[in-house]
Amino acid sequence: MSEKPPGGLGRRRFLRVAGTTAVSAVAAGSGVVGDASPAARQATRPGDARPAPTAEPGPVALPGTRAAALPERLLPGDSSWRLRRYGPADAIDGYCDQVSVLPGEPVGLHASTTADRFRVTAYRMGWYGGALARRVWRSSWIKGRRQAPAEVAHATRTAHAGWDRTLSVPTDGWPEGAYLLRLDADHGPQRYVPLVVRSATAAGKTVLVHAAATWQAYNRWGGYSLYYGEDGRYDSRSLAVTFDRPYDKVGVRKFLIHERAVVELAERLGIPLAYTTGVDLETGGQVLDGATAVFFLGHDEYWTPGLRRRVTEARDAGANLAFLGANTCYRRIRLERDGRLVVCYKTAAAEDPLYGKHPSLVTTDFRADPAPDPESSLTGVYYDGFPADAPYVVTAPRHWVFAGTGVRHGDSFAHLVGVEYDRVTPGVPTPRPLEILSHSPLTCAGRPSFADSAYYTTPEGAGVFASGTMRWTEALMAGTRDSPEAHGIDARTRRFVTTVTTNLLTAFAEGPAGTHRPPPKDNVRKIYG
Repeated sequence: MSEKPPGGLGRRRFLRVAGTTAVSAVAAGSGVVGDASPAARQATRPGDARPAPTAEPGPVALPGTRAAALPERLLPGDSSWRLRRYGPADAIDGYCDQVSVLPGEPVGLHASTTADRFRVTAYRMGWYGGALARRVWRSSWIKGRRQAPAEVAHATRTAHAGWDRTLSVPTDGWPEGAYLLRLDADHGPQRYVPLVVRSATAAGKTVLVHAAATWQAYNRWGGYSLYYGEDGRYDSRSLAVTFDRPYDKVGVRKFLIHERAVVELAERLGIPLAYTTGVDLETGGQVLDGATAVFFLGHDEYWTPGLRRRVTEARDAGANLAFLGANTCYRRIRLERDGRLVVCYKTAAAEDPLYGKHPSLVTTDFRADPAPDPESSLTGVYYDGFPADAPYVVTAPRHWVFAGTGVRHGDSFAHLVGVEYDRVTPGVPTPRPLEILSHSPLTCAGRPSFADSAYYTTPEGAGVFASGTMRWTEALMAGTRDSPEAHGIDARTRRFVTTVTTNLLTAFAEGPAGTHRPPPKDNVRKIYG
């Protein structure tokens, strides 16, 4: 998120049988995915008064098949993963001493609670026949201990816990994936601690990148984030934030709202997946070698120069890229203290110790001085501002990403654009040819503008898609148990976004989209003059 609106304008095909089966399963649930009959397409055309089916597919039962022989995504799940009671702020809290681990590596958990005892349950997030999570481990009851309150390093206003380690959590036998460790106090309060069991290699797979640095940037535990200080003012915000503290409600919601639904859909489809975080790509970018696609899931604002360089190299080697949110790759950050500290001076860039020494490492917006390098050269779109709330308007209905949706030129989807958005801005570095897929008029802080979805390909064949709106991944859950309101986004919009995202996941998993899907038809001049 920007503190103020910026100046405005200013690869390998997987098994087709498995893929077809998975897509058919999704079709049963969404009502619009796949090769629907003409009648079905007619019934789900935007604006049709007749509702499309909304039932979700149930768990898959294979008689005589042992559970251990089933794919991970089809194992029995546990729908009790959700928090039931939050309780007082200090009731129970915790954090891991690593953002991610490889399968089998233990992770230290640091916890504090007012309860006499508590326990930890690890849930792997995914499809699981609609349960959306599977319990993979549970601790015994552990004696509770209340640890010290937050401490603040005043030079950078960094709130940290510095708690003693409570226990070591084993991950033996845990599959790669996104996890929530749920802490349960014996008197009821619960908390989540996110953890990624990352992949060592992504060759032949679609990589889901979790935005841990962005989670932490918005985390206000201890009174400070990269946005606000203890007094609620921007000027007293942190200049660096640490992973050595729990997440507050906002911090953990960055995973729950902006990322979890993509994990569920991707696993439901059965495409080969790999998992990592942007923090890990800074130090271990080789995981992207041979990847078919890389997906950034919803709100991935804070990037290191190393992360950007490795993603660009992956694209130039033929890996497809998808940016499902907005405001992606907007802030340039630096990781210190073995990756535990996220440094970003933002508008106080002149105070960064590297200012005047290493311009390309100064922590401010990528587009800003002293070494401007706008995100648009990678994403194809340019962050334009917030707040916004506007309909998403289709411009290129025949584009392959819209297959199965039945959309026509000018069809719109209320509230899908927001709260932050991107647009194509011809005056900044932008790959060409580039096709604008949606062009949505809006007003942001009194200023008229547009939000755009866009698609381009590279000479190596990589396809790159950007949704241009931060509500894209939220829409995947709109009107469901986990997001009953979601800004007023309705079931029709949820089906539309699910279909388009399914098209992206399945097509991008086949290899460089530029080699097996129609090329973009550059329409930038037509739309923007």
